[in-house]
Amino acid sequence: MRTLFVVAFSSLTLAGCAGMSATECSSADWYQVGLRDGLFGLQRRDESYASLCGQSAPDRTLYAKGWQEGWWELEARRAHGGEE
Repeated sequence: MRTLFVVAFSSLTLAGCAGMSATECSSADWYQVGLRDGLFGLQRRDESYASLCGQSAPDRTLYAKGWQEGWWELEARRAHGGEE
């Protein structure tokens, strides 16, 4: 059940990214965006965000740090038998 929720939430979250405005791109907390993507087990999406946001390109350094932290947390949960 939890997996279904995560998949549904991920889909909605990603669908929301497709409609990011320039204002949202410029004010996004890229560390948190990366952290969320990592926790959901997504591949890095900084290239996608860069294409989407155009001149309000993401801070790739912050995104990468957040993604790595999220990925490590996901892997730690999996290693200890926790749900994703």
